[in-house]
Amino acid sequence: MTDIITDFVTGKQIHLVGAEENRQRVERFLVEEKGFQKSDIEVGLPIRVSLPDGIYESRVDLVVKDALGAMAMVIKCAAGSLGSRERETIAAARLLTAYQLPYAVVSDGKTAVVFDPLSGKSLGTGLEWIPDQQTLTRHMASIPRVCLDKGRSYREGLIFKSYDAMNMNVLQRPGD
Repeated sequence: MTDIITDFVTGKQIHLVGAEENRQRVERFLVEEKGFQKSDIEVGLPIRVSLPDGIYESRVDLVVKDALGAMAMVIKCAAGSLGSRERETIAAARLLTAYQLPYAVVSDGKTAVVFDPLSGKSLGTGLEWIPDQQTLTRHMASIPRVCLDKGRSYREGLIFKSYDAMNMNVLQRPGD
């Protein structure tokens, strides 16, 4: 039996397993330190990846929208090594919408690694590297929306599925 807590962003009851404590820290950090509204943060957003063997469905830990409501940042909350979740998170940022999101973040709630999914390169390490609401909105307004070609989308889908399928200690939220 697991403990049940109230999610900071959604107010829903959730199981306290895996990286959930870390996700709660990140949610609070985004709202209290980075100036996002709870409504700017999507928790457990579905992601669907088309592969030759069918559709792979999963969820993304956190997706952050800019002030105009455009999805701009994917965040994976890890319970262990951040390095083991980097490639999965970059792939999610490339696949979640028709355009590649400009930020992919892996965090354990105490530190973070922020990536540019277009290049796959790290922008910096530490929670301070996560953009605030104003920076995110300004950046989204100044960059073109870049889509993946079909072949690259297929390869990113395989990468996402390979890493995501290894996630452990994940329970459905009560009521899901």
